[in-house]
Amino acid sequence: MKGLIFTAVLTLTTVTLYAQTAREELDANPNRSASCYYAYPEPVGVKYTPAPKGYKPCYMSHYGRHGSRFLLGDRDYDQPLSVLMRADSLGRLTPRGKKMLKDVMLMREESRNRIGELTPLGAQQHRNIARRMVRNFPEIFAGKAHVDARSTMVIRCILSMDNEMQELVRMNPQLSVSTDASAHDLWYMCADDKPLQDLRNDKDALSKLDAFKESRTINSNIYHTLFTDSTNLFVNLSAHRFYYLLYQLGGDIQNTEYHNKMSFFDIFNKDEIYNFWLRNNASWYYHYAGCTLSGNQQYSQRFLLRKIIEQADSCLLLDIPGATMRFGHDTMIMPLVNLMNINGYGLRTDNLNDLITKDWADYRIFPMAANLQLIFYRRNKKDKDILVKVLLNEREATLPIQTDRAPYYHWNQVKAYYLKMLNDYQSQK
Repeated sequence: MKGLIFTAVLTLTTVTLYAQTAREELDANPNRSASCYYAYPEPVGVKYTPAPKGYKPCYMSHYGRHGSRFLLGDRDYDQPLSVLMRADSLGRLTPRGKKMLKDVMLMREESRNRIGELTPLGAQQHRNIARRMVRNFPEIFAGKAHVDARSTMVIRCILSMDNEMQELVRMNPQLSVSTDASAHDLWYMCADDKPLQDLRNDKDALSKLDAFKESRTINSNIYHTLFTDSTNLFVNLSAHRFYYLLYQLGGDIQNTEYHNKMSFFDIFNKDEIYNFWLRNNASWYYHYAGCTLSGNQQYSQRFLLRKIIEQADSCLLLDIPGATMRFGHDTMIMPLVNLMNINGYGLRTDNLNDLITKDWADYRIFPMAANLQLIFYRRNKKDKDILVKVLLNEREATLPIQTDRAPYYHWNQVKAYYLKMLNDYQSQK
């Protein structure tokens, strides 16, 4: 009977979370097609299921991605800009092309000497998240509770952590906060598992990824939109690469100060946007999730998951557990969510078309400032039946574990499930 209750709740929750398909969501908001560049969707109107009677939140375990950032390379701006400037010098830009040149120049200037860095929006995202943490779980951040925060050594992650910690202390000056960003923690915060990564380079596997991408080739009229004549414009850059870079720039606008002042998505039709996203979505799944072609890359985060479990057990022994917070990257939170099979995102397949039929969408997992919060509940300090609730991007999520109190799970059962999974993987190596 309990299993039936669990199945019904899980099905209802999944339907409620994603009533629209990815295609419908992209058509409604093309910003989602930016995948890892999707700006954090603020949880407006989100309501949480009340905790079982007598239970109160006591501890949070967290992993968060840095907030909105600029693109990662100068070439991402300079290459499309060079084509547009060449066309302008030859008098071949249409009116839309002239506006595109002006807009790309503005984006390039804003990002100068800031490649990969946190944008003002990225800082604000983390302040907002911190504010909601205190509002949603005041018991965890009350009094002199301790918050231990760790970051990778990348400046956008450090500043994301700093903004979140500053906001927590502003809301409660009594908090005891410690922060660190050191190579000491990289073995679990940003694991580099070369043997596992090398599995992604298998030629046969890569050929299947390439074939899927090729099946979603984009044939666009963009050249007529931007140029009166595109002959000999693409000297050091292929036409397809130019097209993709404009699409990527268009996706990143939402993370900058120009997010309400310009858009590039008008030069693409809905099919083009969808096909570009499908290609990116498949690549992310292949490189960082449960694709069996590439060797199940989700296990790259086995050290992080084990650390989360061990630190939770340790902190829950304290009278005032507080919070453990970690700040890193999309390439960590994507495989972690997949490894834990949160919201059914633990899909394992060698058929990339399953991503379409099963509606697997990367932007739901790791937008800018993506975060995974494990909230622990107990009735008193001696309570052995501790409950845990999982929030993915501040929304209640499901785990692949039976429970009679969804979306709350018995910690002992959650811990046993994941430790067995990790131990089984280790024994097979």
